[in-house]
Amino acid sequence: MVLSWSRHIFLRFFPSAAMASFLRGHVEAFAFFGGVPRVLLYDNLKSAVLERAGDAIRFRPTLLELAARYRYEPRPVAPARGNEKGRVERAIRYVRDAFFAARTFDGLDDLNAQALEWTLGLASDRRCAEDRSRSVRDAYADERDKLLPLSDDPFPADELVEVEVGKTPYVRFDLNDYSVPPEHVRRTLTVVASSAEIRIVNGLDVIATHVRSYDRAQQIENPKHIEALVEIKRKSGEHRAIDRLHHAVPHSHELLRVVAERGGNVGRTVWGLTQLLERHRESVVDAAVAEVIARDTPHIGAVRQALDRVRQLTGEPPPVSLHLPSDPRLDAIVARPHALSTYDQIRKTNDDV
Repeated sequence: MVLSWSRHIFLRFFPSAAMASFLRGHVEAFAFFGGVPRVLLYDNLKSAVLERAGDAIRFRPTLLELAARYRYEPRPVAPARGNEKGRVERAIRYVRDAFFAARTFDGLDDLNAQALEWTLGLASDRRCAEDRSRSVRDAYADERDKLLPLSDDPFPADELVEVEVGKTPYVRFDLNDYSVPPEHVRRTLTVVASSAEIRIVNGLDVIATHVRSYDRAQQIENPKHIEALVEIKRKSGEHRAIDRLHHAVPHSHELLRVVAERGGNVGRTVWGLTQLLERHRESVVDAAVAEVIARDTPHIGAVRQALDRVRQLTGEPPPVSLHLPSDPRLDAIVARPHALSTYDQIRKTNDDV
């Protein structure tokens, strides 16, 4: 943006020409100048003008809202009338030659920091086109008093996008995925995006904040959201194990209740009973659990001792857990049984010897 008389320049670079960037540029320019020009001239760009037929012009409603908030008049220049926007064209050429040419920078923030320093320095020290005896800085000091005062309520230039959260706790915005607390899955949320920050809102509550990424196909995560998701999955696994125990070992419900009342580790008890079910019959484990409850020794070690005693009384061999490695080479092997008569023939041969 260029002030018409002093030629004072506001220069800022944005990652896109989206409407949100266009509006944000206005808000930041007004704050930079410390006031608002009474009339703003626009080229017939689509961000400002929806359609034009001769002198009949239809502005974008959002631009009209911005103009109403700051009380300035938006005015488009006539088509093919370069003289009406000569100040801007010359300012753009000046920026290209005096600032941008051969300049190096490390990212958008560094470029804008350099642009601000250049604007307040070299660009403000150049001669004013309206009065060659003065600098742009001196002319702007006089022009600033002619600007309209700033609004006490800045125009909200952030992007607002309604997003759907699916089964996983992420929202998709601008081709990137941002994490949200896992309790907000399967909901409709709102993304409020500035040039540097993403805020995810549920009603009036901000539930997540992230640094905005301008990459593509990235996952931007808050470690606390991931930790909460892991905890929910862990508790879900415990609940599934408890449900299985309640059906297979009816007395386990009473055992877990007593363990919880006495401050024991319920999760460890659930895990231990689940492991015992892998090696013993359900009825035997349930009988052992009922025994330890009756003896008032409610812990997993007592259940193991009860199972060992039952095994010794019945003469059953100790259970052996067989853990075979998962090897795809073994899946295709077919074991063909041999006739037992072969062993009879071997025995007959040995007897003859």
